[in-house]
Amino acid sequence: MKPFPIGTKGSYAKTVTAADLASHLDASLAAVLSTPTMVAMMEQAAINAIQPFLDAGESSVGMTIEVSHTAATPPGHRARAEAEVTKVEGRRLEFSVRAFDDVEQIGSGSHRRAVVDAAKFNDRLKTKQKN
Repeated sequence: MKPFPIGTKGSYAKTVTAADLASHLDASLAAVLSTPTMVAMMEQAAINAIQPFLDAGESSVGMTIEVSHTAATPPGHRARAEAEVTKVEGRRLEFSVRAFDDVEQIGSGSHRRAVVDAAKFNDRLKTKQKN
């Protein structure tokens, strides 16, 4: 594992489609970008930030995320998430995350990830699948 510099940034963007809408999860909900989709975008931005610093065989897993989704985004708009490394404690990383659409900031919060050895992680998962 290479050192993760504080301030390292990553981003992820996409055009909002029908599959990204809250109404896709439940027809009674609004036809706007769902909070789970925004959260997934924030996680992907964090992954993109640290990818260049991972050694072969390393990956990362999400530990916590605490966000506010503060504005609605209609389908067809471009949404973008940004993540910035704010703290590093060994294999545990903290990020500041924000999301935007074509008009404004739509969400913000914090996210924590842990760097893992992918093979060991998958081995542990296999034992769980046997139960």
